[in-house]
Amino acid sequence: GRCYWLKVYEIPEGEKNSKGRAIQNLMQLPPDDKVRAIIDVANLDDKEFVQQHYIVLCTKKGIIKKTLLEDFSRPRQTGVNAITIIEGDQLLDARMTDGSSEIIMAIKSGRAIRFPEEKVRPTGRGAIGVGGIEVDESNDEVIGMICVKKDDAEKTVLVVSEKGYGKKTPVDEYRITNRGGKGVKTISVTDKTGPLVGILDVSEKEDLMITCKSGLTIRTSIANIREAGRATQGVKLINIQANDQIAAITKLDEFEEETVLN
Repeated sequence: GRCYWLKVYEIPEGEKNSKGRAIQNLMQLPPDDKVRAIIDVANLDDKEFVQQHYIVLCTKKGIIKKTLLEDFSRPRQTGVNAITIIEGDQLLDARMTDGSSEIIMAIKSGRAIRFPEEKVRPTGRGAIGVGGIEVDESNDEVIGMICVKKDDAEKTVLVVSEKGYGKKTPVDEYRITNRGGKGVKTISVTDKTGPLVGILDVSEKEDLMITCKSGLTIRTSIANIREAGRATQGVKLINIQANDQIAAITKLDEFEEETVLN
């Protein structure tokens, strides 16, 4: 639940297959803690920007919290508390919004909820937050959160399951409700698909990158993924070995290629 800062130019560049450096060597992170979310902000000194944007955080147990970006605009080497985490819970994700987005949270068992950001009132950095989605079972948890601009017709909701199944669904298929409810089905979870592991807001001009726990990575165009209803299981996006699982998914600009300097 803590927030740290790092200048992008301070991160060492590496080859695609290189190991990288331990994050503890770059910032004063406790050895038993893990990075949960990364947000890039162009300029924290822009008063107007930091007073008009928010950091929205969610936890694995379905808690959601919104804090003004200005509260995070004064970097400290030792970090600051971004949210108070109750026992048995963990911070899952953080997003930057302009205060007028719609939030969609999804849980491992295949449900998702959509509600207006205005339903979450801004609180200070030390607050606990409020209920975003109901998580019933002890082994169930939130797997992701997206913040979608209202009236953004280009965006669809992409969900991916542990065994490599996925699909796109129009945002409008998720009815708007109050926060804290059970939500609706976002993917049909079966033994074949495995539980839900990721949710992204995507457009046809972007690519999807899937990384497996074994280190295997594939990149595919979002436009090639079939659109399907909420209650379906989707199509196979990647062949997963029996002892492997999807570790993370992310989206990239379609034409995002490495720049070669002469």
